[in-house]
Amino acid sequence: METAEFVEILDREGLLLAAAAEAAGTDAKVPTCPDWQVRDLVRHTGMVHRWAAAFVAERHTSYHPDGGLPDLDGDALLAWFREGHRYLVDTLASAPPGVECWHFLPAPSPLAFWARRQAHETTVHRLDAESARGGTPSGISAGFAADGIDELLCGFHARTRSKVRSDAPRVLRVRATDADGAVWTVRLSQEPPVTVRGAEGAADCEVAGPAPRLYAALWNRQAFPEVSGDDSVAALWREKSAVTWS
Repeated sequence: METAEFVEILDREGLLLAAAAEAAGTDAKVPTCPDWQVRDLVRHTGMVHRWAAAFVAERHTSYHPDGGLPDLDGDALLAWFREGHRYLVDTLASAPPGVECWHFLPAPSPLAFWARRQAHETTVHRLDAESARGGTPSGISAGFAADGIDELLCGFHARTRSKVRSDAPRVLRVRATDADGAVWTVRLSQEPPVTVRGAEGAADCEVAGPAPRLYAALWNRQAFPEVSGDDSVAALWREKSAVTWS
């Protein structure tokens, strides 16, 4: 996917998140994040948007801390979120392709990283906001969902901070049934997971289904569509794979 596509998705997903949060109300519980109310979700995502935009806009070449959570609620909080989301979209859309700044996962360029990362960040939290609102969630394309699965498995969980560890070696296969070539083999051990693209060797457990549903499941927003083999491996993923801010 191209950077411009990610920026377009980020634009749409942020608008959907704000609309769902407004419909739910900021005191509503977030079923997909049981410790949060909608105000917590909006504060967090709005903070991340401003944090991300600063790297690109201000050309920070090393880690720069976030600005903290605002003491806002209700309409004022939603207005603050919309302002920060718009600033992030505009910053990414207008940045030169070769902009140099800090980023934390492998990517073709810093701009490509931030556009992709914030598109997925916002989509996952849009799912959270819509879970609080209730009703039918907005759709996710199979191609974008497969890209997000790849970012999660080959990016986030390749890092040493991943907590998905197994005392005995285990192999998890992830297979999206609606996207060409969307198969990953995840080798679990006492070290960080090692993921390769494709069906490499035998697997102890396979999770499969449409890419949008797998995407939500791997981010622990819903149950896995299909599990075959040793379901304790899938349970290990659910227990250990949460990606946290700090």
